[in-house]
Amino acid sequence: MENGSERIAGPGKAVEKPFDQGAPDLARIPTEAHNVPLILLTVFAGIFILDWAQTVFIPLMLGVILSYALSPLVSLMSKWHIPRAVGAASLLLLIVGGVGSMAYSLQDETASMIQTLPDAARKFRQTLRTEWGSSKGAIENVQKAADQIEHAASETAAIPKPVPRGVTRVQIEEPKFNIRDYLWNGTIGALSFISLAVMVLFLAYFLMVSGDTFRRKLVRLSGPTLGKKKITVQMLNEISTQIQHYLLVQVLTSVLVGVATWLAFIWVGLEHAAVWGVAAAVLNLIPYLGAIIITVGSALVAFLQFGSTGMALTVGTLSLVINSLEGYLLSPWLIGRAGRMNAVVVFAGILFWGWLWGAWGLLLGMPIMMGIKSVCDRVEEFKPVGEFMGD
Repeated sequence: MENGSERIAGPGKAVEKPFDQGAPDLARIPTEAHNVPLILLTVFAGIFILDWAQTVFIPLMLGVILSYALSPLVSLMSKWHIPRAVGAASLLLLIVGGVGSMAYSLQDETASMIQTLPDAARKFRQTLRTEWGSSKGAIENVQKAADQIEHAASETAAIPKPVPRGVTRVQIEEPKFNIRDYLWNGTIGALSFISLAVMVLFLAYFLMVSGDTFRRKLVRLSGPTLGKKKITVQMLNEISTQIQHYLLVQVLTSVLVGVATWLAFIWVGLEHAAVWGVAAAVLNLIPYLGAIIITVGSALVAFLQFGSTGMALTVGTLSLVINSLEGYLLSPWLIGRAGRMNAVVVFAGILFWGWLWGAWGLLLGMPIMMGIKSVCDRVEEFKPVGEFMGD
């Protein structure tokens, strides 16, 4: 081969064929590019399965996370010669009793807050009329135009249109409100929640009683080589440590946020401060979105109670300051850099799991993403994903 030509041996002679300088080098195309459609199909199939079988996956994830949170206490009790079955049952009964007693103690205040909703709505209308009733501007013009359009539409609908010959006129009547259907739907929802709670408790109980049985089986199934078994052990240990640390920090910070919200709302004179404190503690488990819900909700309730925009801004600012101090100072300091994740990834992941599983997805999104990050940090092929999710 000389001067950019290729020598090709023929039957009787050799022919020199010049190189095509513009031809693409197909041998340099990475073979990983051919796997992209397969990876996308696998991801979409996984999302479909998670959505289709959410009635199975949601209790499973709740039970696993609850067992991760309580397993250290069960192991500690077993060192004190308390059987794992007895220790796990005692902890679960203690949790159920504590939640039930707190709900019972707040039921009167919650019922009182619900009873004040009609008065709050009436006060809201009066406040709007007082503050905005004197302004003769675009709002009134839009309202007059809307009234005229509605009046014209009602007159048009009242005029019967001619019916062609041979066609029977049909009038559709809206079904009346049936209190029995309302109560039946509420009963079905309560029974569904109770059945979900029972399944989660039983699953967490069996996982805590089994100890590290499933961990040993996963290590045994990870592969024949010692290196793969070691990576599996490290991955499982990191998942367990990160989730337990995260849950401990979340419980601690949620209690602090609830107490601080309760005291701050008592200080400004907001009614039902204890209920708002419990709501702030529970919603603190949802990153970002929980703080937004509490801030907007408390500001609206303060506006309805005091009838003043200034008090609404004061209450909303107090709630926002408490959640900001917890979210940007206390939690990052307690979790540490190893367990931190990118804020954009966390927000996008919470939105994704909320879209997929609703309210349960908002609650479970962060622990699931922490488990995914721990797996990606240990598996060589997924390390770029773990680096992308990290802070």
